[in-house]
Amino acid sequence: MKRLYTFGKYLKKKFKTNVKKVPISIPGFTCPNIDGTVARGGCVFCENESFSPNFTKEKFTLNLQSQENPLLEKQLKSLESQFFNTIPSLKKYYNAKKFIVYFQSFTNTYAPFETLKALYEKALSFPDVIGISVGTRTDSITDETLEYLKKLSEKYEVWVEYGIQTSNDETLKKINRGHDFQNVVETITKTKKLGLNVCGHLIFGLPGETQKDMLKSVEDSIKLNIDSIKFHPLYVTENTLLALEYKKGNFTPITEEEYIDTLVKSIKMLPENISIQRMTAGTENLLAPEWCKYKSSQMSHIQKALKEAGIRL
Repeated sequence: MKRLYTFGKYLKKKFKTNVKKVPISIPGFTCPNIDGTVARGGCVFCENESFSPNFTKEKFTLNLQSQENPLLEKQLKSLESQFFNTIPSLKKYYNAKKFIVYFQSFTNTYAPFETLKALYEKALSFPDVIGISVGTRTDSITDETLEYLKKLSEKYEVWVEYGIQTSNDETLKKINRGHDFQNVVETITKTKKLGLNVCGHLIFGLPGETQKDMLKSVEDSIKLNIDSIKFHPLYVTENTLLALEYKKGNFTPITEEEYIDTLVKSIKMLPENISIQRMTAGTENLLAPEWCKYKSSQMSHIQKALKEAGIRL
């Protein structure tokens, strides 16, 4: 019988205590297919407010070519404030003893190197922090940043989280991703050669994709030797390009039944060394599908399906 290998179990085994990730959203960060570098408008589903409870918009945004950063002091203060405002609840509800600072919203390597260095080192200076996890895109991380993260990983737990989404190039075009799957292959391969931990994000229910396409993305991601994985259903929020298509009747969200069936089949495919960091997602700022509004209900249905499939929780 296959056992569900969660990220929590990985951390507990390694650090012998309860470790939780602290989600952080840094003002002034954006991504290259929002600012026009590779595309405009962002991915069709993108409204980063829905992914982070600590999201704050900023008129000025950074990129890899930025020569200076007038927001750095504000960013460092925001980082500190978010961290210390979040950890009390993690200690109370999860008995967390150690923390990983998770740079979550937007593309958290898409800024001048000195800005990244200041933010990462500030995060690692907080009490009981044993590492960082950096969410980014495979087309937005420099060799300099990767080498620096490698150096940090000699002393701290360091993860790079890449939004893979799908391995289907036609789908990547449809969602306005701004890069192809070959870019994903090259960047993750480079990251793994440096010995860094990699978590890949996959989305099920992308426009036009069949279950076969989704499972192919899982298979292709496994081949990249990733260490952990996050699964997300594609849901529709207001103020996105996807919302316009949904309202026109041009997009039908994945059903809960198909999502869970695809998820269970995906988990069965995973090697024992790949941990699972997320099995579903939802938001209150939801247009569709209705089932994504109820996280506890989703998890109950997922757990039931896993048990029926012979997967121990």
